[in-house]
Amino acid sequence: MTKDEVLNRLKDGNGRFTADKKEGKLQDKSRREELTKGQEPYAIVLSCADSRVVPELAFDTGLGELFTVRVAGNIANSSSIASMEYAVANLGTEIIVVMGHESCGAVTAAMSGGDNGYNLNHLVSHIAPAIAASAKDAPVNDVVKKNAQLTAEELKTRSTIIKDAADSGKVKIVPAYYNLDSGKVDFL
Repeated sequence: MTKDEVLNRLKDGNGRFTADKKEGKLQDKSRREELTKGQEPYAIVLSCADSRVVPELAFDTGLGELFTVRVAGNIANSSSIASMEYAVANLGTEIIVVMGHESCGAVTAAMSGGDNGYNLNHLVSHIAPAIAASAKDAPVNDVVKKNAQLTAEELKTRSTIIKDAADSGKVKIVPAYYNLDSGKVDFL
């Protein structure tokens, strides 16, 4: 599939999800057996760890179709970047979707500030650039969208593998926003 075909496939799957008409294909024993030979996911999705945001469901995909990396705030830390580098370099995946979501708790924590302990402070520090790039009193969902956009850009500055693939046209990176109430994914 071309990159545009992959994006259209994701959009079509999201349309089925929001219309409650999921196909639920590629989730059976034969698919599990097929995947023991290897994987060829057609998209990488960097998404928040929030239990309400499940990329495989939101895009109506089956086993082996998405290479999903989930971390609170859909941040690009060393481990999430390394995971995506693996999919780009070894699996040939050509689309990366960086998907934030409505009412993100990590973004809310980053905006609230304060001392949340070493680990959470470290995580929310990745969201600080989105806060700085947003209007002074921006609502959380505006900062979530800005965070997805900046994280998509950051992948190229923090990873030679992803940058080289993007610069050569092998990989396309697309920020997105998941609406909790409808399940609709807006590509930004």
